[in-house]
Amino acid sequence: MASIQSKLTAQGQISVPAEIRKKLGIGPGSVIEWEERDGEIVVRRVGRYSMADVRAALFPDGVPIGPPVDVKDAIAKYIREKHARD
Repeated sequence: MASIQSKLTAQGQISVPAEIRKKLGIGPGSVIEWEERDGEIVVRRVGRYSMADVRAALFPDGVPIGPPVDVKDAIAKYIREKHARD
């Protein structure tokens, strides 16, 4: 890829060139992250949620201990209990 340049505005803003937006898969409202690595700046697209966020949402009390659960059986059991007639 050839060198692409952007100009910094007086407000400290830049425009992300179309070719870079396409490669990153970003558009209006997207968030990008700036990171310094070995004296260089790396720009990347930020996912909506990190794996830590997902893990905390799924397991607020920590990861459950015990044998793995068969998801299909657990769903079937939940549906039977939810729709059981007394």
